[in-house]
Amino acid sequence: MKSNGFKTAVVVFGIMMISNISFGQPQDRKERKEPPTFSELLKEMDKNEDGKLSKSELKGPLKEDFAKVDTDEDGFITEEEFKKAPKPQRRKRN
Repeated sequence: MKSNGFKTAVVVFGIMMISNISFGQPQDRKERKEPPTFSELLKEMDKNEDGKLSKSELKGPLKEDFAKVDTDEDGFITEEEFKKAPKPQRRKRN
């Protein structure tokens, strides 16, 4: 009888470990609740530190929508243009 109890405990423990690995959320995942500010983007992406963002300095959705945000078509996104930019669409989850 003790053998059956031990086997059951091992099986239950194994199932718990597998379900934790399969369905658990990573603990070090960054969760951003709001979009970055223009000053945060400048710190991260403004390579030449001119206070503007060129398309070559950008990455991600902002680079993809560069033409929509650069309303004066001078090749740079200023803080004013960034504030007036359309908000990116959220990605749909499958």
